[in-house]
Amino acid sequence: MSFSKASIRDAEVAGRRVLVRVDFNVPLEDGEVADDMRIRAALPTLELLRERGAALVLASHLGRPKGEPDPALSLRPVAERLSELLGVEVKQAPAVIGGEIDLMVGALGPGDVLLLENTRFEAGETENDEKLAEALGQFADLYVNDAFGAAHRAHASTEGIAHVLPGYAGLLLERELTELGAVVESPRKPLVVVLGGAKISDKIAVIDRFLDIADEILIGGAMCFSFFRAQGIAPGDSLVEEKGIELAAEALERAKQSECELTLPVDLVLGKSFDAATERRESDGVEVPDGWMGLDVGPRTAALYAEAVAGAGTVLWNGPMGAFEMEPFAGGTRTVAEAVAKAPGTTVVGGGDSVAALRKFGLDDDVDWLSTGGGASLELLEGKKLPGVEALLDKEKTDA
Repeated sequence: MSFSKASIRDAEVAGRRVLVRVDFNVPLEDGEVADDMRIRAALPTLELLRERGAALVLASHLGRPKGEPDPALSLRPVAERLSELLGVEVKQAPAVIGGEIDLMVGALGPGDVLLLENTRFEAGETENDEKLAEALGQFADLYVNDAFGAAHRAHASTEGIAHVLPGYAGLLLERELTELGAVVESPRKPLVVVLGGAKISDKIAVIDRFLDIADEILIGGAMCFSFFRAQGIAPGDSLVEEKGIELAAEALERAKQSECELTLPVDLVLGKSFDAATERRESDGVEVPDGWMGLDVGPRTAALYAEAVAGAGTVLWNGPMGAFEMEPFAGGTRTVAEAVAKAPGTTVVGGGDSVAALRKFGLDDDVDWLSTGGGASLELLEGKKLPGVEALLDKEKTDA
């Protein structure tokens, strides 16, 4: 995919202050960062800017505070972890904007790093408030968006700010757009798409898009029960998204007109309840008796899917095959994860649960691209424009 936005590689940053929107929306446990994948993903951009003599002001949200400070969602633990990873002290601002923050920003020299407090502590962040964007704009000479995971949000620190300062794409954002764009625009064939998760409504736009592009779409997770219901197959007590049944029926009809094969599970792993300790049994078909629920694809399905993945030129995986967080129901997701990791073709994995599964099975280093964006990656694959990307400078306008 040709990358059409201005890259931070091409900006003059020496001796300038740069506001970098990063995605440090990471899980915290006992006041410490529990998973630093997203922090590590931002390091190449931060290191490049520091090497070139820029002073950095970093902005990120964390969780969903209601537009006011929440000590449990402070970015302080993130600043501590980032300090360790960068090997330099990352100063933590006590707020997002204000006189004290102005002074901290003004004291920054080349290579210094200041992390603003959680942007969602300001009500204007999610409202894309112009005044907040302007206040953030006072901190810097130019803006870099490296927060792919938040690029689908038109917020003050992702979209509004790019109308105040000249906006560039960071290295992570550029790579995300290039890797995911290539799956849609120029995949090596055959293209096999593996989709899981609970709700078909979350994935239907992706299914629609790839029915025109992919050679095969493999369906797993609880959303398969919307397809089965559409075919008149009893789901027992399985999770069924009622509004997804009609969507599934339409997708099945579209698949008949398409050259893409839409493949559903042929067997299941059942449990009495959503619990690792529940009674478990394998079902040779896909009809689920009352009192049971489908919690994973069965071994025959997993083997079929693994075979399809092994023969693919490009694999896109988004969404687990079952309740992989519970070991008795992790088999289908593990088999698919191992197949994706070993696949000779190009492998791209998106969505938080798929990434978590790869990491759980120790396979996260064995795929070509692990996307940091959940909703953002889905929207990009659906063909939607991402507000945080659209607002950046185009390549030919890189005169900041």
